[in-house]
Amino acid sequence: MQVVADKSTAPGARVRLHRSTGLRRGLVATFAAVLMLTSCQSIFEQAYVPTVSPSSNPQIVDEVQKNDPRAQMGAREHPRIVASYGGEYHDEKTEKLVARIAGALTAVSENPAQSYRITILNSPAINAFALPGGYLYVTRGLLALANDASEVAAVLSHEMAHVTANHGIERQRREEAEVIASRVVAEVLSSDIAGKQALARGKLRLAAFSRQQELQADVIGVRTLGEAGYDPYAAARFLDSMAAYSHFTSVDPDADQSLDFLSSHPNAPQRVELARRHARAFGPEGTHGETGRDYYLNGINGLLYGDSPQEGYVRGQTFLHGSLGIRFDVPEGFQIDNKVEAVLATGPGDVAIRFDGVADNQKRSLENYISSGWVTGLLPETIKPITVNGLEAATARASADRWDFDITVIRIGSQIFRFLTAVPKGSAMLDPTAEKLRSSFRRITPQEAASLKPLRVRVVTVGSGDTIGSLSARMMGTERKLELFRLINALTPTSTLQPGSRVKIISE
Repeated sequence: MQVVADKSTAPGARVRLHRSTGLRRGLVATFAAVLMLTSCQSIFEQAYVPTVSPSSNPQIVDEVQKNDPRAQMGAREHPRIVASYGGEYHDEKTEKLVARIAGALTAVSENPAQSYRITILNSPAINAFALPGGYLYVTRGLLALANDASEVAAVLSHEMAHVTANHGIERQRREEAEVIASRVVAEVLSSDIAGKQALARGKLRLAAFSRQQELQADVIGVRTLGEAGYDPYAAARFLDSMAAYSHFTSVDPDADQSLDFLSSHPNAPQRVELARRHARAFGPEGTHGETGRDYYLNGINGLLYGDSPQEGYVRGQTFLHGSLGIRFDVPEGFQIDNKVEAVLATGPGDVAIRFDGVADNQKRSLENYISSGWVTGLLPETIKPITVNGLEAATARASADRWDFDITVIRIGSQIFRFLTAVPKGSAMLDPTAEKLRSSFRRITPQEAASLKPLRVRVVTVGSGDTIGSLSARMMGTERKLELFRLINALTPTSTLQPGSRVKIISE
């Protein structure tokens, strides 16, 4: 739950609370309709949508920026990309690993003179992409899912292929460069935090290449993969892994996966088969190239997994944030999603919860704050002051369209924390759900805050007595331990483990 406060003329400055996946889109839209932040951009808006694509003449970043306006747009795009994906992730071991993979691909690519600026993004999303001027990105979430170097090489070679095939130029011909630049400038000037690198708004869609361009990038990517000495079948293998992970993280088929690779790189069975068919040009599966599994596992051992310490932690039915010093629980059967704009949760019966915070600079009463215009459909007669575990608070009800809402606001120091609970009209779940949130919200002690540790990828060696069941039982951060263990190790329901082999688990 990375917190970024914006100066605003709205009732309090916005606080953005970081990410995950899986909320019903209809309920997101409903929350957006109920909460109105006046005189500023809403935290419910779509994210900044980049409109630039890879350059046709990639060179060293510093040189190309002197002469190529598209590369300069790529440079301006960089801080937005970094902010939208939670900042940069720095770990010397992992950075060297990614550089090693990219270097092997560059040496055999159709443009081996290209220099890339590689950034590992501090996001659990599964994504990788390229921008003008040699900017290449991969998320730590993708690195955690991959099981060997050839799978990461498959993703990077695909993105490099968009550059070498000039797909960005084909796309950019549809819009004049000055139009694109004006949109970038307008986006900056419309923001209250222009000049800062914290322009994070949830969804981010990059270079919407056509299906034909995606398939062409697949072909080039597989060829580059094999020529670099990697297993060419890794492309098809990792597409399957990403599809399985997308299914795992979805609460329902409409779940929001907008930051993930498959949202802009559609995964169709025929695309997987095409990747396998082109891999066969190098020979039968298992006869060409290396997977690089051992050095890859060494490079990601200890990799941060899931939410970062700055974002807070989801542990089962509980959300905790050490820096803010707070925690709360959601009812059984709910799933918490720690997203960019808020902490969200969904549960049975189409019940949804939103939690966020605003800076409280005016020190007005909480009753006045609730009625200050940020809630539509508010029922003023329902506003009342309460106390939540010794903290000043207030509640109210609202109604909009097909939904009933409970609004609870709680003050701690100079911040107001807000719960919004939504249920279908007439549902009996409103009172018990809102009461569970209120009664569980409290400050955490310094000792509790100090004990919070992030989850990491840990590489372990399978012992003679180890089984999939015993190793998956060591997993943390999910109630679906066996399913996630199989997923991150690309194991099928019939797979077995061999003593001496190495696998990934998620633990502190």
